[in-house]
Amino acid sequence: MSTAPGSQRPTVTRNQVLNGVLGMTMAGLLLGFGLPLVAQTGWHEIGIHLSHLGPLGALELFGLVVLGLWCYTFTLTGSLPGLSHSKALIINVCGSSVSNLLPGGGAVGMAATYYIARSWGFTRRNISTSIIVSAVWNVLARLAMPLIGLAVVSRSGSALPGPVRNAALYGGVIGLVLLLGFIVVLISPVLTLRLGRFLDAHTAARIARLRRGEQRGVRPDITALLGDQRERLAVVTTTGWFPMTFGVVAFLGIYFVLFWRTMSAVGVDLPLGDLFAAYALGRLLTAVGVTPGGLGISEAGTLAVLVAWGADKPAAAAGVLVFAIFSHLLEVPLGAIGWAAWWSMPKVHPPHDVADDRDALPDQLR
Repeated sequence: MSTAPGSQRPTVTRNQVLNGVLGMTMAGLLLGFGLPLVAQTGWHEIGIHLSHLGPLGALELFGLVVLGLWCYTFTLTGSLPGLSHSKALIINVCGSSVSNLLPGGGAVGMAATYYIARSWGFTRRNISTSIIVSAVWNVLARLAMPLIGLAVVSRSGSALPGPVRNAALYGGVIGLVLLLGFIVVLISPVLTLRLGRFLDAHTAARIARLRRGEQRGVRPDITALLGDQRERLAVVTTTGWFPMTFGVVAFLGIYFVLFWRTMSAVGVDLPLGDLFAAYALGRLLTAVGVTPGGLGISEAGTLAVLVAWGADKPAAAAGVLVFAIFSHLLEVPLGAIGWAAWWSMPKVHPPHDVADDRDALPDQLR
């Protein structure tokens, strides 16, 4: 998704469409051939367990999806003051829908978030701060979950496969480093100033040459931008840390209930701690950008862990497939509804931002 010059409206390029088709094709192959291969079973056996999910069970899972998405609106409203929960829900489903259609679609989702928020009159600086803070909260939560799962499984006595254990440990270490770096940025204006001066000296001229549109050759003051952004990040995290944390934790927690209820519906019988560890690993694998939202890769990894712990193989394959449908694919039609709702809503002309405000975001988000 790129921004059409002069219109500020995001458009989809041919390469993005091609990448989306290739990514979804790869995801379909991983699901179609990978799940039976990992589970060492066939689609007939998997289909038997899929039939255990009746209309009432599907309605329950749908309700959990909607509840989880609504809870995440607290993260968005906490990071973008003035945003209502209904508008945050629209931003959430719209951004998720395009992210789930493209490999590495997070950047596309951010572009959609930026465009929608701008149409409601939010400034570039406030939107960029919201995107940064909410992204950090999400990354930290998803990297912390495997460590929690590892601790739960260790206490229960289940043996965690070596690669899975290593992934959980590495994820936790990366999360700790990110957390420390984010804290340093918030509390150290001196380091922010030094980083800004370094970037001004080595990259500002190149950025000015690469910028598209008007004002070519203008050198953005990165030091001033970073200082301003640090102050905004500090304010948002001070005032919004609780709703943002509640939103992320509630969202991931409800989606774990969705995972548990899915496995129960198709006949997977494992301790709750083992299910949580498998779910946490799957959430970590969604960050793999080879397919949209890690679709196919996340399911194969989760299935391998469930099978290693003794879950019924066809039932486990059916469970991860149903969970993928409700947690990933369902967000695409929900996003279409969100885009329709946004289209019908009144728009506000974006406020005029000063020149350095325009530089606060990369070109693809302007």
